[in-house]
Amino acid sequence: MAESEDVLGRAPLFEALDEEGTRALRAGVQDVKLGRGDRVFDEGDEGDQLYVVLEGKIKLTRTAPDGRENLLSVLGPGEMFGELSLFDPRPRTSSAVAVTDAHLAALGHDYLRHWLTGRPDVALHLLRALAQRLRRTNDVMADLVFTDVPGRVAKALLDLADRFGEEQDGGLEVHHDLTQEELAQLVGASRETVNKALADFSARGWLQLHAKSVLILDRDRLARRARECRCGRRSGPWCGRPPQAPLQPRPASRADGLCSSRAWLRGR
Repeated sequence: MAESEDVLGRAPLFEALDEEGTRALRAGVQDVKLGRGDRVFDEGDEGDQLYVVLEGKIKLTRTAPDGRENLLSVLGPGEMFGELSLFDPRPRTSSAVAVTDAHLAALGHDYLRHWLTGRPDVALHLLRALAQRLRRTNDVMADLVFTDVPGRVAKALLDLADRFGEEQDGGLEVHHDLTQEELAQLVGASRETVNKALADFSARGWLQLHAKSVLILDRDRLARRARECRCGRRSGPWCGRPPQAPLQPRPASRADGLCSSRAWLRGR
């Protein structure tokens, strides 16, 4: 119980509160216990509660009309979800499913809206959490354009390591609890392509593969691979290739004949 209280206190909604405010807010908290595969809510449902993960892992997904699924994120203890509909009371934009057995704290939106009246500092913390999620979404969109699949796999593993990694004698053990298909959905690629990247990392000695976990042996090499863009150079949020001067066409000559256009395209 004390451990759950500590985890709840790390959530953006609680971390800015004094003792009195914390007691008042916790009075409205409801416990939610889930088994692996249990659904918290589905895309299109009415949004009426906000959740904080106390134990276990929750995945947020979206489903395409043809049934394909995209894994938006995996959340662990201290992380919050379902807050978007607190500010924008429209249907849920994603589904939330328990990846493992999980324990959540739930707060009704009606209770929260009433409680937030007169507490602009807490509302600011919630908005900051939403802004951070938007930044992560922008990073993911940029990665889909500028980073190849192995780079995205490396970045996803490092992100999971930051939140779920445990230091071991041989390296950093990351119990992500995802199936091969779920890991591919998180990266935004086919399972075959993701498995090929993982096998390559393993052959290079950067990590060891286990069932629903990886042991990262060389975090620096993995981080360098995550920073490479499609052109093979290092990049930040955008491609690291320096801008090239625009190509200037030159007048065609008789000697060039029909090859002049090809020569211009090559920048001759």
